[in-house]
Amino acid sequence: MEKLNVAVFFGGCSPEYSVSLSSASGVILNLDPEKYNVLPVGITQQGTWYYYTGSVEKMLDDTWHSSGDCTPAVLSPNRGENSLLLLERQGISRLHIDVAFPVLHGQNGEDGTLQGLLELAGIPVAGCGTLASALSMDKDRAHKLVGLEGILVPHSLILERGTPLDRADAFADEIGYPLFVKPVKAGSSYGVTKVTQASQLSDAIALAFKYDTQVILEENIEGFEVGCAVLGNQELTVGEVDEIELSSGFFDFTEKYTLKTSAIHVPARIAPDKAAEIKETAKRIYLALGCRGFARVDMFLTPEGKIVFNEANTIPGFTSHSRYPGMMKAAGHSFGEILTRIIELAFEE
Repeated sequence: MEKLNVAVFFGGCSPEYSVSLSSASGVILNLDPEKYNVLPVGITQQGTWYYYTGSVEKMLDDTWHSSGDCTPAVLSPNRGENSLLLLERQGISRLHIDVAFPVLHGQNGEDGTLQGLLELAGIPVAGCGTLASALSMDKDRAHKLVGLEGILVPHSLILERGTPLDRADAFADEIGYPLFVKPVKAGSSYGVTKVTQASQLSDAIALAFKYDTQVILEENIEGFEVGCAVLGNQELTVGEVDEIELSSGFFDFTEKYTLKTSAIHVPARIAPDKAAEIKETAKRIYLALGCRGFARVDMFLTPEGKIVFNEANTIPGFTSHSRYPGMMKAAGHSFGEILTRIIELAFEE
């Protein structure tokens, strides 16, 4: 069987650039070399594209773009050509792409922008398409759509630039403290603040506006966060439910990538019937948002046993110790098997 050329996109113009380098390294190291030729396509934080032929180690220490292993490259938009154009000194050469595997987190990669370019060019995409990626990145619209499915979502308020702060004050007075202030379209907890008193609110809003043009204020949900790794298009496979145990604060960027004071339990320390309910809820959310390929659905479980939607990550962390592979591993699926299935799903209608 002839190997498929898999273009793995990494980096990007996003605050989550460094996270992408780690995730893409995990994908590259775990793709089956008997089935796939890996074509790494790196995008710098300034937005320059390169075809990269160097080591994963240079990706991890972010020296990949300053090495001699890069060739300037662009994606051909011509439908049916399925090519990466290499802009070499002697002229333009082409690398055929069978399937694209975006491993970019956050803005300009996970939000439908890259997916739209790939779909325009007619290149199969591993993972969610343009619409599901854009919807899932937008916390406000994702919550509204999931709420229409009859699934609980946090009470929230959207602020635009220039919105009078007294609206935020009134909302905070209504729902009480603590509450969360977040950029509407950002991931990895960038720009997120847990506000415990009124004096912190304006600074939290200003911080969130550094990452997006819209800010969302959300009520604090008592309980703990649970997650589900979902795999598939219509017929869905769900990994074991995981549980985030916090000693204080919230699951911010530092905790997500160091676990200094928090712990992740897989499977979650909950009753089997509640785990089954969480899995079914994750499937409903996944389908409501139009997801395909894979995504991680995060929810809260309250002390009363209620399930509240938090967010869907259409390109979750993909290192060997990330939550998505961990949940799937607990259900009996290896990292390599997951990646193979994700690529297979890119070719299914």
